Amino acid sequence: MADLEQLITPGMRIALADGTGSPRSLHEALNRSAARHGDLRLLLGWTPFAEPGLDLTQFADVRTVMSGWGLRGAVTAGTVTPIPARMSAVPGLLAGPLRPDLLVATVVRTADGLRFGSEVSWMRAAIDAGIPVAAVVSRTTGCADAGPPLRADAVTLLGETDDAPRELTFATPSPEQLRICEHAAGLVPEGARLQVGPGQLGAAMLRAVRVPVRIDSGLLPEQVVELDERGLLIGEPMAAYLVGSSRLYEWAAGRPVLHGLEITHDLGRLSGGEPFIAFNTAIEVDVAGQVNVEGTSSAIVGGIGGHADYAVAATRSVGGLSIIAVATSHKGRSTLVRTLSRPVSTPSQDVDVVVTERGWVDLRGCTRPERAKALLDLWGEAGVREP
Repeated sequence: MADLEQLITPGMRIALADGTGSPRSLHEALNRSAARHGDLRLLLGWTPFAEPGLDLTQFADVRTVMSGWGLRGAVTAGTVTPIPARMSAVPGLLAGPLRPDLLVATVVRTADGLRFGSEVSWMRAAIDAGIPVAAVVSRTTGCADAGPPLRADAVTLLGETDDAPRELTFATPSPEQLRICEHAAGLVPEGARLQVGPGQLGAAMLRAVRVPVRIDSGLLPEQVVELDERGLLIGEPMAAYLVGSSRLYEWAAGRPVLHGLEITHDLGRLSGGEPFIAFNTAIEVDVAGQVNVEGTSSAIVGGIGGHADYAVAATRSVGGLSIIAVATSHKGRSTLVRTLSRPVSTPSQDVDVVVTERGWVDLRGCTRPERAKALLDLWGEAGVREP
């Protein structure tokens, strides 16, 4: 087995595999290498947990292509720089301006070779771009990777670990969120492909679905298991990440569920075939129907992620819908604003339907004045928040 520190040379940009299965056992070696060289750069992806064992301050530069909840504090502190990029652009960034010199990842051993376990995301694209992989083998992670075994010459093994994927559960949905999902579930036709965003709202949506559907999503939440038990899951889901508890990981083990971003977020694939329903939320929506998912005026909350990809694909899908679901207020403040607090994450033309706890409005075919009126009517007494 190789030693990670011996593989790292001065000035390297190192990509750390993301998701719930990120290689935590290698964090200390990364810290030591960063402290010794002083000029290492780190590239992060979707990071759902803060990782106290990874000292981000030791690196000369830390960037993320998808912030995630675990990086909010580091982004606010200025330790991590978020790159505004949609998920479908990440493979191109890895092969171009953000090309890493090394990918550090977790793999699992299967009967015919090494594969990824609880996420594939951008990692196969990195290997296809010729980026070498330094990996630790997890003895406790099941394999949900739909792809072929990794090329033996692409992976340097560093050892084995008993670290299992992190478990992530969401709080109980609020009454407003349950009403939102009841409204939205009525818009989903039988046999459609459904994408849900992460968090309480996405979980509640899967519980609210009343007809058989296919799941075609970036993150695959635990509630897909319940959907399957209810007899409403058609075929195998398609996703880039698993995010849930051991119940989900055990259910997914051995299933060809996980694919790379170049597949999961491909606009042509998403917009073709059965109707594609994209169900996403927002931090705020303006009266033109533009969406902000990145943050408030004072803090960055998340990244663009797959929001823009899925929204535009759904608007292109015959019979599909790009749904934005959001409560009319948050902490006493209206979520409908005159001017967004941050740049536009998803443009108005990629929003078909907006759903709140009060109901929903169909914005397709509306003029801009008609869209504004429909949104103001939907928000009702919550009104619009002025700058």
